[in-house]
Amino acid sequence: MKEARILGRREFTLAAAMAILSGVAITVSGCGGGSSSPAAPSPSGGDKTGSISANHGHSAVITAAQLAAAGGITLSIAGSAGHNHTVTLAASEISAIAGSQRVSKESSSDSGHSHTVTFN
Repeated sequence: MKEARILGRREFTLAAAMAILSGVAITVSGCGGGSSSPAAPSPSGGDKTGSISANHGHSAVITAAQLAAAGGITLSIAGSAGHNHTVTLAASEISAIAGSQRVSKESSSDSGHSHTVTFN
């Protein structure tokens, strides 16, 4: 009989992300006011955090699992802003980000504004 294996939080999150996400996209453009936020250190090994223009609580993170999958994605960057924007990245852009190349994209326009999101 096989012994049950308990997954840790990180393993579970990675497995769930790989199962759910077949593509990744990230773009955010400036909301009124605020300033650009510098790219923060990766929250978890291998994740990439984007710098968001005129940021007021948004957060753009591509997980290591999304980078490894190398498919196109659409990121939700709501963060603590109280409204959402999305950023869509093509597979080629994900590969460039994974290779530490700079990629900038504009977010959807929501609540009357958009943001520019830059990775690397």
